[in-house]
Amino acid sequence: MEILIITGPPYSGKGTQCEILKTQLNFEHISTGDRCRFEKENGTEIGKVMSEYEEKGDLVPDSIMKDLFSKILDENKSKAGIILDGYPRTTPQVNDLIELVNSKQMKIGKVLNIEVPKSELLERAKKRSETSDRKDDKDSQIHIKRINVFEESTRPAIGYMKSKINVETFDGLGTINEITERIKASL
Repeated sequence: MEILIITGPPYSGKGTQCEILKTQLNFEHISTGDRCRFEKENGTEIGKVMSEYEEKGDLVPDSIMKDLFSKILDENKSKAGIILDGYPRTTPQVNDLIELVNSKQMKIGKVLNIEVPKSELLERAKKRSETSDRKDDKDSQIHIKRINVFEESTRPAIGYMKSKINVETFDGLGTINEITERIKASL
């Protein structure tokens, strides 16, 4: 099984691009946010712990995410591939994922990093808050906090990934189709 990772700041369009690539590649799309919400809604032990962190806009501790992703990889081992959206987000999570993938005899094909300026991210967050039913999307302070957490934790992890995995960075400005074409050209 091949693993693609799509990363970038909150509101950069990762989920949209994952859904498009899912169809085109016949890969499973694993959204960290969606999976965490599933765990919370179903009242699992891991879901209860996650909800305390996510509702504040904080990252879930790495050890919990490692356990969750071990489970996710096992659940999807018969698939042609998966697209990870929102994981890994920290340098220790990069190491955890590489360890998990190696232990399960899988491979990470590529990391697709979408870059969008902060002013555009905040504008996209505002638009999403108008149509989303998610409580955490309604709070502009959480939007800012998510972006700041990305800059503090995930941006260094992306830099670290570059020494371990093939990482390609893409301009996230433009139409959805323009961004998709940029990504597809690298695959």
